[in-house]
Amino acid sequence: MDGAQTDEKLTAKQYKSDYRPVWCPGCGDFSVLSAITKAMAELQLKREDTAVISGIGCSSRIPAYTSVYGFHGVHGRALALATGVKLARPELTVIVTGGDGDGFSIGGNHFLHACRRNVDLTYVVMDNQVYGMTKGQASPTTASEWEGSKLTPHGTGVNPFQPLAVALAAGANFIGRQFSGDPNACAKLIAEAIQHPGFSFVQILSPCVTFRPEQREWKQTVHTAPVEPTSDPGRAGKRLMSDDGLNMGVLYVGGRPVFQPPEGTGATLADIEQKFTL
Repeated sequence: MDGAQTDEKLTAKQYKSDYRPVWCPGCGDFSVLSAITKAMAELQLKREDTAVISGIGCSSRIPAYTSVYGFHGVHGRALALATGVKLARPELTVIVTGGDGDGFSIGGNHFLHACRRNVDLTYVVMDNQVYGMTKGQASPTTASEWEGSKLTPHGTGVNPFQPLAVALAAGANFIGRQFSGDPNACAKLIAEAIQHPGFSFVQILSPCVTFRPEQREWKQTVHTAPVEPTSDPGRAGKRLMSDDGLNMGVLYVGGRPVFQPPEGTGATLADIEQKFTL
């Protein structure tokens, strides 16, 4: 990060670093990066009070491409890292970025418990239904009939993971979906998620043009959800029963209390070391 900001109103460009993204040309993650920085500019987040945490994968490169604090962690552990950051420094705005493999496979257990703990985090998952960084294997959200990988030439034969339904059942406080081809709508949704207290989950359909070129068709098939957001988990669940995976917008806005550590549990490094002294 390039120092504390002044009172000058920052633009989206100023929330980007000087590092040039190395994604494949046409990758949807370019638009998601743009959406995240637009959301930061809309909210005028202080760069010195903002942290972006990620795991491993194409989309997990995002912290390096922003001018806020960032941490590029290990595979599947972004939510665990982010939880520690937020509980240790509750004044920070903490945004977590990753992909469907990092978040729902090796990181699936952390996803469940982050939803139920309801720490004030915003989790943005770029879902392209494939492992793009490791050459196109099926991911947890890949349709069972997809035959595009040499490892699954006859399809996976396994039902795809349903992240919105799982997030709702596990207790996420804000749930929404958007398409990377509409960065302004993505920015609006991310800004709403950041502002909503508790654990906010945003799924963004982000095409992998290298290993899933057919996903370019999402531009013609995604559509605005025909219903307004609900605060009733029962109604949200019923909507998901008929969801085609292409409905865009906010699904659920909950009111669960945000998890806070008990007061008086703060300790200095010296205090912690003292407990382990033999």
